[in-house]
Amino acid sequence: MSGDVVIEPTKEEEEAVSVQLQGKKLSWQKLGRNDSLDMESRTVSGHYGRDSKWSVILQLAFQSIGVVYGDIGTSPLYVYASTFTNGINHIDDILGVLSLIFYTLTLIPLVKYVLIVLRANDNGDGGTFALYSLICRYAKVGLIPSEQAEDCDVSNFQLELPSKRLKRASRLKYKLENSQFAKYFLLVATMLGTSMVIGDGVLTPCISDKVVWVSVAIIVLLFMVQRFGTDKVGYSFAPIICVWFSLIGGIGIYNFIKYDPSVIKAINPKYIVDYFTRNKKDAWISLGGVVLAITGTEALFADVGHFTVQSIQLSMCTVTYPALILAYMGQASFLRKHSELVSETFYKSIPHSLYWPMFIVAVMAAIIASQAMISGTFSIVQQSISLGCFPRVKVVHTSAKYEGQVYIPEINYLLMIACVCVTVGFRTTEKIGNAYGIAVVFVMTLTSTLLVLIMIMIWKSNIFLVIAYVLVIMSVELGYLSSVLYKFDQGGYLPLAFAAVLMTIMYIWNNVYRRKYYFELEHKISPERVKEIAAETKFCRIPGLAMFYSELVQGIPPIFKHYVENVPALHSVLVFVSIKSLPIGKVPAEERFLFRRVEPRELNVFRCVARYGYTDARNEEEPFERMLIEKLEEFIKEDLWLCQTTISNMEIAEGDQVDELVDGETDQLDENSKLAQQENQKKAELEKQIETLDRAWRAGVVHLIGESEVVAGKGANIGKRILIDYGYNFLKRNLTQSGKVFDIPHKRMLKVGMTYEL
Repeated sequence: MSGDVVIEPTKEEEEAVSVQLQGKKLSWQKLGRNDSLDMESRTVSGHYGRDSKWSVILQLAFQSIGVVYGDIGTSPLYVYASTFTNGINHIDDILGVLSLIFYTLTLIPLVKYVLIVLRANDNGDGGTFALYSLICRYAKVGLIPSEQAEDCDVSNFQLELPSKRLKRASRLKYKLENSQFAKYFLLVATMLGTSMVIGDGVLTPCISDKVVWVSVAIIVLLFMVQRFGTDKVGYSFAPIICVWFSLIGGIGIYNFIKYDPSVIKAINPKYIVDYFTRNKKDAWISLGGVVLAITGTEALFADVGHFTVQSIQLSMCTVTYPALILAYMGQASFLRKHSELVSETFYKSIPHSLYWPMFIVAVMAAIIASQAMISGTFSIVQQSISLGCFPRVKVVHTSAKYEGQVYIPEINYLLMIACVCVTVGFRTTEKIGNAYGIAVVFVMTLTSTLLVLIMIMIWKSNIFLVIAYVLVIMSVELGYLSSVLYKFDQGGYLPLAFAAVLMTIMYIWNNVYRRKYYFELEHKISPERVKEIAAETKFCRIPGLAMFYSELVQGIPPIFKHYVENVPALHSVLVFVSIKSLPIGKVPAEERFLFRRVEPRELNVFRCVARYGYTDARNEEEPFERMLIEKLEEFIKEDLWLCQTTISNMEIAEGDQVDELVDGETDQLDENSKLAQQENQKKAELEKQIETLDRAWRAGVVHLIGESEVVAGKGANIGKRILIDYGYNFLKRNLTQSGKVFDIPHKRMLKVGMTYEL
């Protein structure tokens, strides 16, 4: 920021600002309200538009093949082996299982995700958090009372709702907003869904018992290089997966023609009925193996933020889906002639001359699937942090070009240990299948549950379409869920154990996070108290700018009172910065900050709300300090311009009155002169305020971060003491990085300690 501040705007600038202010519908009265914040511009940046050019869509579709489909693409390695764990009893059972695979791939990845779920993206972002954010923006179901009217003015906060109004949608919204149980259920379901995705992903590297130690070496190496970022190797993923799909599709056609082309009749669902009729309970149990054909399907939705809906739809429909269908048909044809080799279906069905090339490509495909899992886990943890559901661990953004590429050191090494243990311990595809199935179907069922709420409440879909979705899609998922739960003690417990650990961490952190927020809300400092503190003679104002950080949106946090009781000095400019997470993926940088004054003006005290979406970067990507001060100066200048406009209007009105002056109107003229004089005084004050801000920034900025110690209050029960004194404080000591939330130099950071008794 320059030391020379230009006060007088040019005519062109006045006209431009006038148009801008009219667009924002701002007025002097609104700007001066104590209970409102001023909006910045409405420019939207970030994701590709809905009407992207086909050249862009084709490019993104190609790139998505390497990122999205690593997991589902490697499913042919173990589906038949996990389904026929006790061998093939009847030759037509192969047709029954092939028919199940065909309709499962068609109904779940193709119909559910590609055609329906992708529509529920949150301004281009996907995943369980996207569904939760859509519901939170439509209905007030958040557990922290930090909503503001200005949130709705963020350009990508508003939902595109159908014009029709339905009573059932209004009733459902009313029940959700007035049910504490429903609010907790939605939050827990979101936590469980994200935990299950991680539990699913940890199992991805375990592809075969033949390459256990090779996989271990690859996993360790893969996790060791995560800190360098995946940007440079990302472009190599798509060609490898394309080769993989070409090989499994080509080998599928070869086997289909060579062994038994009659398996094409499996398209008739009659063979599914016959399969269940012959095998009864065993057929139901075998569904736990069939469901492995759709592992990784959730990635179609979770990774849509890196691409577009059209690109995902295109790559799935033209490459992935056809290649997988051909691969499973080819393996079924091979098994019709070699049913005794079902435990090694994939490798035994490969033509001899292609065995080693296929083996190498399979290992490479597994590496890519592992990378997708690691990147997805980092993104999930980042989203959890933003919603107050996970400790504030250090998040490193590894690419300036791709904002979604993040690295979390603590999570990285915990995942490495978990993956190595699973790879060594789960040495058979049967156990891998049992573990995979639980996580996969749980996530899909939770996604369907949230989607039904969105269909009824937000999309206002025809009730018959909603019923059809529940009867067809959800009934299939529930059938698979009942089957995989049967094998809970045969490996299925592992993803649930992972999810239980993650859920415990999320619950402890979120519970105490909410308790802290309500404590600060109850003990917040009023603006009147700030005036009293500043007016006390024992305080001196020292040069510089101080920023007090908190997450309290509705007032000044109590830790400020604790600070002034111990340090009898205040900086010349004070900014109380509230960090707020909105239930959207991204907040445009131009709309990041909201400001308001703490009166009187001469105190030079401001409040600022810094708003972030759950995928926004909070440190290296954005010069936070510089942006905040520049926006604060814009806020003051806008106030100044409005003041100047008011003065000009008064002078014009005064001139008109002088021309038409008659006896008895001198009192009104005097009143206008007084008002104009007052506005001139305000103008002088604002000019002085801009100069003060500029001088304070040059003198230096100090960042004051609250380092509150949280303990259970007197008389708390044993459960509350364990939750707060042991669980929360253990996580805080070992995981949190409070100083790393923003790119704040340690030399200018001051931590203020205070004890909260909850």
